[in-house]
Amino acid sequence: MVGADYKTEHPNPLEDLRNPDTGRFYLCIDLKSFYASVECVDRGLDPFKTNLVVADPTRTEKTICLAITPAMKAIGIRNRCRVFEIPEGIKYIMAPPRMQRYMDVSASIYRIYLRYVSPEDIHVYSIDECFIDATPYLKLYNTSAMEFAKTLMDAVFDETGICATCGVGTNMFLAKVALDITAKYAKNNIGYLDGETFRATIWDHKPITDIWNIGPGISRRLAKYGVYTLRGVCNMHEKTLYKEFGVNAEYLIDHAYGYEPCTIADIHAYVPQGHSLSVGQVLSRDYTFEEARTVIHEMIEQLLLDLVERGLVTESIGIQIGYKKGSLVDEEGQPIANRYGVPSTGMSMKLPWRTDNRKKIMPYFDRLYDKSTFKDVPIRRLNVYCGNVMPREFETLDLFTDVKAEEAQRKLQKTIIEVKKKFDKNAIMKASSLRPEATARERNKQIGGHRA
Repeated sequence: MVGADYKTEHPNPLEDLRNPDTGRFYLCIDLKSFYASVECVDRGLDPFKTNLVVADPTRTEKTICLAITPAMKAIGIRNRCRVFEIPEGIKYIMAPPRMQRYMDVSASIYRIYLRYVSPEDIHVYSIDECFIDATPYLKLYNTSAMEFAKTLMDAVFDETGICATCGVGTNMFLAKVALDITAKYAKNNIGYLDGETFRATIWDHKPITDIWNIGPGISRRLAKYGVYTLRGVCNMHEKTLYKEFGVNAEYLIDHAYGYEPCTIADIHAYVPQGHSLSVGQVLSRDYTFEEARTVIHEMIEQLLLDLVERGLVTESIGIQIGYKKGSLVDEEGQPIANRYGVPSTGMSMKLPWRTDNRKKIMPYFDRLYDKSTFKDVPIRRLNVYCGNVMPREFETLDLFTDVKAEEAQRKLQKTIIEVKKKFDKNAIMKASSLRPEATARERNKQIGGHRA
């Protein structure tokens, strides 16, 4: 079952009909150390020669550095490290996060791409990374995929001062792997992978967690079979993989062969079967059961305002509570935790109707919180969500529904939304948000949990 035995399960190891070469060329462009580079450029500094970290100086030394410059990476500092992990002898600039600034720079770089390609051929993967289907433009500009990548990267650098790296591949997966693994070793910051070069350079690459979408959990489960590379995955019998990973084995098998059928057009055309809205946050300290209730009420209020603003109703709700690490143990004294190492509990329920009415929904959230949450365990994470959301036309109405009261409640919510938009998110709020444990006032000044 383990070690070399797994190879005997597959009669023809490494033989597969999946063809990673699609006849198309994709670019995966990443803005190098983006947040830190923006901070350096704004200060007139070179991120390749300047020690700078993006972190909030008002928080403790345990706070995570959102980004560090290439200069710091070059001396061995780990990306996304915590402040206290930076050796004392190293001098550096600490730049407070400015999320709105980063979003503005990212938008300006996107506009640069649009001068060369159509939005239909771009998939924005994150604030600092995107995929581009370069195929239609190679003949148009009489260029190669590598040269086209360099043209885009040079335009970004010339106009913003931000250095980019790029992976070029014959499908989106190969482009991403080329970015993550081969581009960092290329002098021009451009990596390239097709089916042949993928098998030559990536099949035996270690650690396997460097491969897109293969995390520590998948790595550990493969290790049970003595598999530590993509070549090993190709050698495994598909029945074993499906037994271990279920339907997700399909993605693992495809990627082991460098195959990816999804295109940018497929992504743009995708319509999810279900929709939900959620709000979550990590608390800055240990919270008691009642303190956390104050915060979760704030989160629910925001969630329900989002429902009204988007013209949606919900028919199910849920809560997820994360506790202090090590705070929950089983009968044998072993830590209880989810796959991320965090002890947590949660619960969901279907509502009697589809609605956006705050007065109807809030008591059910309170009931879920009381039932699903330990009352004597320190709380550190909170998540709430509304599931199966749909347009307001699907709201449940019957002979007992007070339509005037429903509309009055919705009108009140809309008024609150308009006040917040016109003045400030903190212009109107509940008195409970003035309590010392409340977080809404501070979070309303942030973007993505960081300073705007």
